[in-house]
Amino acid sequence: MADLDEVLKLIPGKPKMNLHASYAIFENGEWADRDKLEPKHFQKWIDFCKERGLGCDFNPTFFSHEKCDPLTLSSPNEETRKFWIDHGKASIRISNYIAEQLGEKCIMNIWTGDGLKDIPGDRLGPRVRYREAIDEILKEPFDFNKVKPCVESKVFGIGVESYTVGSAEFCLSYAAANKDKCIPLMDNGHYHPTEVVSDKIPALLTFFDEIALHITRPVRWDSDHVVLFDDETREIAREVVRCGLDRVYLALDYFDASINRIAAWANGYRNAQKAFLYALLQPVEEEKKLQDDQKFAKLMTVQETLKTMPFGDVWDEYCRSCGAPLDDEWYDEVERYEREVLSRRG
Repeated sequence: MADLDEVLKLIPGKPKMNLHASYAIFENGEWADRDKLEPKHFQKWIDFCKERGLGCDFNPTFFSHEKCDPLTLSSPNEETRKFWIDHGKASIRISNYIAEQLGEKCIMNIWTGDGLKDIPGDRLGPRVRYREAIDEILKEPFDFNKVKPCVESKVFGIGVESYTVGSAEFCLSYAAANKDKCIPLMDNGHYHPTEVVSDKIPALLTFFDEIALHITRPVRWDSDHVVLFDDETREIAREVVRCGLDRVYLALDYFDASINRIAAWANGYRNAQKAFLYALLQPVEEEKKLQDDQKFAKLMTVQETLKTMPFGDVWDEYCRSCGAPLDDEWYDEVERYEREVLSRRG
């Protein structure tokens, strides 16, 4: 919490926190396993958000637990599967409580690392179990206007190189079949390196009223790298702005522990903010009209001219208006915090 407070000093705008179930806070010797978690185990986080005017999203944590066998919601072991279904149901109740307490929508993302390292003997069975398990989780009562369950896909990961149960096709199909209680979530680090999520955004919004995004920076296939103000981040922002900011729920997803965490948080958040400010400064309607009128040479000229417009001046003024430090100012505070706080922790 102290680290988050430090980050809040360094970033402009109004952020929203994203909390994993594994961050439950137990007091007076109490402990509850993930299938027994209750809203009270997150009350301190809710109070933290209330005091700072933050909203909060929530994620069930389907990993780093002895009951990963290594599968969770797709496990053939009924006891294992029930444990994780109950964890998902508990997460629905917690998400509903968070939304009510904070007065903002709570996006609840379902992602598991279920899959196999080598060639499977059965690809269908785990996916049928996975579908049925999510069905059971979403039977838990909740207000879809307040809680937005998502299903997130991945292409593969370490230890599941040959088969991922929650593939893109699975998750999109599930969300499409359950539009009244679930939306799709895309993470731009969860696809083949030649795929770009910026192009997928308008494709999905052709059929879905709303979608969710995890904005990250993939290197090859992994997605834990700090978000940069790079081409794809800018293009993702441009497509979100073109299609409607009110139709897309945004989260930043990067967890690079190889660098100072305060700097990682601040850099990633500021870069994402820059990308959306950059997108909001584009002449969207003019570009659409040039394309529809088939004036492609002029469209190209307008787009290229915009690249050298004085965007930095607008960003600096935005930071000043929010009371946030400028780009050449904030890192000194990170070094002070690392020297005086982080380096002294046991």
